[in-house]
Amino acid sequence: MPSQDVILVTGANTGLGFQIIRASAPLAKADQAIDAAVKEFPSSRSKLFPIQVDIEDDDSITAAFNEVQSKYGRLDTLINNPGAQLDQQVKASHMTVRQMWNASWNVNTVGTHIIPSTLMPLLIQSSNSRLLFITSGTSTLAGTEDLAVFVNKSPAKGWPKDAFSIPAYRSSKTGMNAGLVPNGAGDPAVAGDFIRSVLEGARDADVGKVILRDGVQPW
Repeated sequence: MPSQDVILVTGANTGLGFQIIRASAPLAKADQAIDAAVKEFPSSRSKLFPIQVDIEDDDSITAAFNEVQSKYGRLDTLINNPGAQLDQQVKASHMTVRQMWNASWNVNTVGTHIIPSTLMPLLIQSSNSRLLFITSGTSTLAGTEDLAVFVNKSPAKGWPKDAFSIPAYRSSKTGMNAGLVPNGAGDPAVAGDFIRSVLEGARDADVGKVILRDGVQPW
């Protein structure tokens, strides 16, 4: 087995997932970004091996499990970061309303729970395993009363609604919160360092809660 910690970050090809990798072990997105990251951090002893996984496909998830098992034999940390904000796909005529809602929940809730369920046998092989879920600040039910947040404001009368809104995304993230224990994110470049500090134990007193950088997110 490898002596270094084995960390798997889902959704690490861009955004927050990439920043987590960048902050925790300074390598990068996927094949096309590895060379650039090595040049940026030439003294890093960390190693990155991209794994392709479609969290909507059980066979793909199983294949990822088999690959990690055969290469490393264990998983020390799983940062469950896949997410899809698809609400605008309806207005763009790329999805029907039903397709958009089904896909939002399939990725953000269903697939996000199947990943750790499948990988759990690898996590329990670690002497100090950690499992983090990346949620959204828009997922808090109590927070919907804060009208200073633009997505909480009531749209103008009439139909169809033209104002920006993300009901499928935020509700699917709430559904994810209800099933397992997540940790709050934020701006990707800032949140990567925050999540690294969580992995290092800075917020161990808040295990079992949805956390933000400056506190605990209300349900």
